[in-house]
Amino acid sequence: MDLKITATSPEHPAALLDLPWSIPLEQWPDEYLVALPRGISRHVVRFARAGGEVVAVKEVGEWAAVREYGLLRDLDRLAVPAVDAVAVVTGRTDAHGEPLEPTLITRHLVGSLPYRSMFETTMRPGTIKRLLDALAVLLVRLHLSGFAWGDCSLSNTLFRRDAGAYAAYLVDAETGQLHPRLTGGQRSYDLEVARVNIAGELMDLEAGGSLHPSVDPVLFGREIVERYDELWHELTRESVYPLAKRHYIDRRVRRLNDLGFDVAEMQIQRSPDGDTVTFLPKVVDAGHHQRQLLRLTGLDAEENQARSLLNDLDTWMVSQDDYAPGDPLGARPEVLAHRWVRDVFRPTVRAVPLELRGSTDTAQIYHELLEHRWALSEDAGRDVGIEATVADYVRTVLGPRQAEFGK
Repeated sequence: MDLKITATSPEHPAALLDLPWSIPLEQWPDEYLVALPRGISRHVVRFARAGGEVVAVKEVGEWAAVREYGLLRDLDRLAVPAVDAVAVVTGRTDAHGEPLEPTLITRHLVGSLPYRSMFETTMRPGTIKRLLDALAVLLVRLHLSGFAWGDCSLSNTLFRRDAGAYAAYLVDAETGQLHPRLTGGQRSYDLEVARVNIAGELMDLEAGGSLHPSVDPVLFGREIVERYDELWHELTRESVYPLAKRHYIDRRVRRLNDLGFDVAEMQIQRSPDGDTVTFLPKVVDAGHHQRQLLRLTGLDAEENQARSLLNDLDTWMVSQDDYAPGDPLGARPEVLAHRWVRDVFRPTVRAVPLELRGSTDTAQIYHELLEHRWALSEDAGRDVGIEATVADYVRTVLGPRQAEFGK
């Protein structure tokens, strides 16, 4: 059988051809390998240099390699944090013509570490909690995408720092299954596997003297399930609010942001009598809002500003009579967005005296007004409206700010 390389892009096969495929992976010479920390795996895994990048090479049966390759590509398409599939190599033979096991090749995740490398020095309980939080977030994102992991564990995950916290990435999809939607039973099974695996791995670290003495492995296994349940509930529960209480929607979005999720869009549906709103958020990777706002409105803003403006745009849309998502007779989102710019955004910003704005850009002014409206509405227990917000903002924020600047 001839050597066959199935790759995700044309440049990969040429770079991969230089690797010693006629030698069992466990015996590859050091000249081809890159010394990087490796996690525990049931298969032989090595890091190698292919062209200008580092790849992870795993020997595994052909059926399993092709299947995992496809699943990793699906997860990439769904924007789920996972290692990138690069290629599958089949038809390997040694110098005597004897067949060798096929390999799955993935791209090394720069800056990432397997959990055992992170525990080489004893980690504090707070750091361990952030690491497990990252794994809970990953599991929620996988389940929202319809992916049942089947073997969630610290060993099957890579971690890297993300602005003082940790981000988790799936590194082993061998046991996974992708469905249009997961049942409650499938999610519960994945959670139970995670709880047992994590408690066992922490016990193993405890036996080796690498676990902080105050950490209870069983308790931490339970905590990841509790963190998952909290996230899942906040992300998927439907909420019904009176239209006059629009700041309740803001409160819900802020809770999601505090839990580490950005809200990409909101499924908002009015009741037949038009006085309540059913709210179901969706999630997306950071950076989405800036692109979305520019596409819909032409406004160019920073990411946090764009998120704030889009949240306001979404809640405003539901108040429009021609808002009918999915109805071909309803106004398109782009039409509503430009109406919002014309009738809401611009008049609101113009209501703030130009001489008080200083060098602050309009997106930031509007964002600050939304923050101010939120605070006033929370204190009042009702939506105070934009006119009262502008008046109070000018009087209590911009006035003192200008006086301070004048000094």
